[in-house]
Amino acid sequence: MSRWAALPAELDPRVRQLVVRLRRLKDHSGLSLRRLGARTGYSPKSWERYLGGRSLPPREAVEALAGVGGEDPTRLLALHEIAEEAWGKRRGNGTAADADVSEPTSDASAPEPPATAPEILSAEVNGERSPGGSLRVALVAGTVALVLAVSTAVLLAVRLSGDAGEGTAPPLSAAAEPTASDTSDTSSTSSTSSAPATTTARPPASAARSAPSYTCRVERIDGRWYTGNSRTQGAILAEGHAGPEVAEAQCLLRRAGIPPGAVDGIFGPVTERAVRQLQKRAGLVVDGVIGPHTWKVLRR
Repeated sequence: MSRWAALPAELDPRVRQLVVRLRRLKDHSGLSLRRLGARTGYSPKSWERYLGGRSLPPREAVEALAGVGGEDPTRLLALHEIAEEAWGKRRGNGTAADADVSEPTSDASAPEPPATAPEILSAEVNGERSPGGSLRVALVAGTVALVLAVSTAVLLAVRLSGDAGEGTAPPLSAAAEPTASDTSDTSSTSSTSSAPATTTARPPASAARSAPSYTCRVERIDGRWYTGNSRTQGAILAEGHAGPEVAEAQCLLRRAGIPPGAVDGIFGPVTERAVRQLQKRAGLVVDGVIGPHTWKVLRR
């Protein structure tokens, strides 16, 4: 137990009762005045005055000591309220000596006060607004508006370009027509060869609606046969393929006397049977696939 000095004789009994309870609570905690100041935020000198009866401790100091001692502060705060009333009557209303009542600790051992809020927040709390903060807010709002405007313009442009592309897409039938280079190659060499016999393949009405028709313009150039659809020498064609190369092979099969069916540019079962017949007649591997060797037989 700490040895406490006697309380002033002129101390009011109600204040004395509060101080005695605070002394007991401090003794129960086992803390020195220095450690008590560090735990509660009030300097050891302030606690020396509070517990010596020379100053009335503030309400916050009483609550802090109750928390350190593990006691419910309700009864202590009730005693503090009574003691505060008696202290005010004895000292008079608002004397200079009471300034120490609410004096927070300035001792180095006390915990540091909490960091102040940023200047912008304090200005807003006081009803003021920093010019720099207003400028930053305006810049952020302008940037967001600009980004939204650019995004909207880009989306609109993409949508318009997509609609225009869909409206101007060429029909599928045009993609399967013979290329201009093949036609020009054929016309440029026609002057050096004899007049060819021209035949036109007419597919059935149902095939004409699903695939373009091809014309077999048979002519011999540099010792090889061509029909004006493709000049390929080694394209690999099999059942399921389609295009001008298939039409070229069908025309060449027809020229060789093996009917491939309709010259429609579609490699179907009839065309495959015709290819097998040609391969068997030429002594090639009979697989129904047109490769470089089969093209060589078709062109010669």
